[in-house]
Amino acid sequence: MDNTKTLSTDPKKSVGRSLLLMFRWMGKYWPLLMIAFVMLFFISYIRTITPLFGQHIIDVILKFSDEGSKLPPFFQQFIGADTVAKQLLLAGLLIVSLELFRAISIFVRRSITAVFSERVGYNLRNNLYRQLQNLGYHFHSHTETGDMIQRCTSDVESYKRFISDQIIEVMRLVMLVGLSIYQMARLDVKLMAISLIITPIILTIAIFYFRKVEKMFQTIEQNESKMTTHVQENVSGARVVKAFANEKFEVNKFKDLNRQFTDSDFKLVKKMAFFWSGTDLICFAQFFLIAIAGIIFTVNGEITLGVYLAFLAYAGNIIWPMRQLGRLVGDFSKATVAVSRLDKIISTKNEYADLIDQTKPEIQGNVEFDHVSFKFEDSTYHQLDDISFTVKKGETVAIIGKTGSGKTTLMNLMVRLLDYDSGSISIDGTEIKNIEKHYLRENVGIILQEPFLFSKTVEENIKISNRNSDENRMKEVAKIASVHDDIVHFEQGYQTLVGERGVTLSGGQKQRVAIARMLLKPKPILIFDDSLSAVDTETDKQIRSRLKKEWKDSTVFIITHRITTAKEADRIIVIDKGKISESGTHNELILQSGLYKHIWEIQSKIDFQVEDGEVHG
Repeated sequence: MDNTKTLSTDPKKSVGRSLLLMFRWMGKYWPLLMIAFVMLFFISYIRTITPLFGQHIIDVILKFSDEGSKLPPFFQQFIGADTVAKQLLLAGLLIVSLELFRAISIFVRRSITAVFSERVGYNLRNNLYRQLQNLGYHFHSHTETGDMIQRCTSDVESYKRFISDQIIEVMRLVMLVGLSIYQMARLDVKLMAISLIITPIILTIAIFYFRKVEKMFQTIEQNESKMTTHVQENVSGARVVKAFANEKFEVNKFKDLNRQFTDSDFKLVKKMAFFWSGTDLICFAQFFLIAIAGIIFTVNGEITLGVYLAFLAYAGNIIWPMRQLGRLVGDFSKATVAVSRLDKIISTKNEYADLIDQTKPEIQGNVEFDHVSFKFEDSTYHQLDDISFTVKKGETVAIIGKTGSGKTTLMNLMVRLLDYDSGSISIDGTEIKNIEKHYLRENVGIILQEPFLFSKTVEENIKISNRNSDENRMKEVAKIASVHDDIVHFEQGYQTLVGERGVTLSGGQKQRVAIARMLLKPKPILIFDDSLSAVDTETDKQIRSRLKKEWKDSTVFIITHRITTAKEADRIIVIDKGKISESGTHNELILQSGLYKHIWEIQSKIDFQVEDGEVHG
C-alpha cells in the first residue's frame, strides 16, 4: 500500500500545517533558534553598514563631494581624527574589527544552529520510533517497511536541513534585504525604487515555481519509497530469490523502479535549471539597470560617487539573495513534503492512546468467548462469526481447521492485536477491552508459526522476554523447548550470532528458540500458533510433554494441523469458515461425521503408508 496517497493535495493546507508542525517539533529547543536569529541580525546589520564606510571615505574624508556622511553618528565620532591619514587608518581598523566580529558571530550562529538541529532531530527520531512501536497491528499490516525506513531517515534529514539551514537562510534574506532597503532609502529614494523592480517579478516566479515543484517532490518521494521497499524486501528475502533463480527478474524490476525515480528527479532538475537560468538573466539585467541609472544620476549630480558605489553594494545585497529564492523554495517544498509524510506517522492514533477504565486484574487463565464476530475492514464477509466457548484454568485446548478458517485471527483477538466487532471476550470475568493492553500481553504468551529472531546472539534472543533471568534458567527453558542440545553443538554455543531474521537457524530451531523465549517468563495463558509445525512429530510430543509437566496450571491454546498434536488436548475446537463446527475430545469427534474425522482419516492413512513404506521399502 502506498501511504503517500493519503497526503494532502491542497498546497495551502499542506504548507500551513507543515510550517506549524516544523515549529511544534522544535519543542523546548526553539530559544536556540531565537538566539541564532539575534546573531543573524547583527551579522546582517554589519554587512549593510560596511558600504556606508566607503561613502564616508570617498565623500567626506577624500572630499570628492560636499555630501555629508551617511554613517551613524557613533562611527563618525570614532573616525573623526584631525588628519586624513588618521581618519583612513581608523576607518580601516573599524571595518576590520566589524568584519572580525561578523566572522565570529557567523561561527557562533552556525554552532548554535548545528546543536539545535541535532537535538531536534534526535528527539524527533525517538518520538517516531516510539510511535511506530505503539501503532497497532492494522497500521503495520498495511504499511510498507521500506517506506517507513525512508520516512524515519531521509525525511527526518530533510526536516533537519531545513530548520538548520533554510530557515536561517530565509531570515538572513529578509533581514539583509530589509536593512539594505532602509539604507538605500536614506541614500536616494528614486534609485532605491529602480533597484526594487526585480523583487515582485522574482517573488511571482518563486511562488509559481513552488507550486510546481511541491507536486514533483511528492512524486519523487513516492518513487524513492517504492525503490527502497523493493531493496529492503529483496535483501531480506535473498534466499527466496536465489532459491527460484529469480535474480534477473528482480534486477529488471529494480531497473524499472530506478528509472521511474530517475525520470521524476530529472523532470525536477530541468524545472530547476529553467528557474535558475531565468532568474539569473533577470538579476543580471537588474544589476545592469542599476549600474546605468546610477551613472546617469552621478553625472547629473543627483547622487555622489560615494553614494553610487554604496548603491552597487546594496544592489548586490538585494539581487543575489533574491536569486537564492529558487533554492530556498525547492528546499522548502521538499521539507513540507517530508514533514507531511512524518506527520502521517505521528498523527496516527496509537493503540495505547485510550487508557480510560483500563484495569490490571489478576489473571489466572479462565477464558470465555461469547458470541464473538470479526470482519477485516477491507473484507466483505466475517472472518469469525458468532464464536462462543469457555476454557477453564489449566486446560489445554487444540484449535484445528482448514487454512484461512480464522484460527490465527481467533488468537489475535485474545491478545488484542485485532479488536472484535461484536460479542465479548473475558478473562477471569473481566472483559479484555477493559484490561490494559501491555498488562494483557504480559500475561498472555503467544508464539507465532514464523517467529521473528533479531540479529543478536541466541542468548540475547531468548532473554528478550526476561533480561534479568540467569543462565541456568535460560538453559532450563531451552531444554524444555528441546533446543538446548542443538545450541551447545554450535561452535559458540549460546553466544552464536543469529543472522538477520534468524536465517542461520533452521525453521525448527527458530521455532524452538521462540518457545524458549516465551517460557523464560511464566504466563497464565500460552498460545502456540502452529509454532511446532517445523519440528518432527517426536520432538513435538517431547515439547508438549515437558510443557504439561512444567506449566500444568497454565491455560494452553494450540493451533495445529496435526491430529497427533490435537488429540492429546483436553478439548478440540474445530473452526470451519469462521464458525465452530465441532467441539469435544478426540474420541468424541472421531465418532462424528465432521471435518475432524475427515482430517483424521486422511492423516492416519498417510501415516500408515509412510510406516508401511518404511517396513517394506
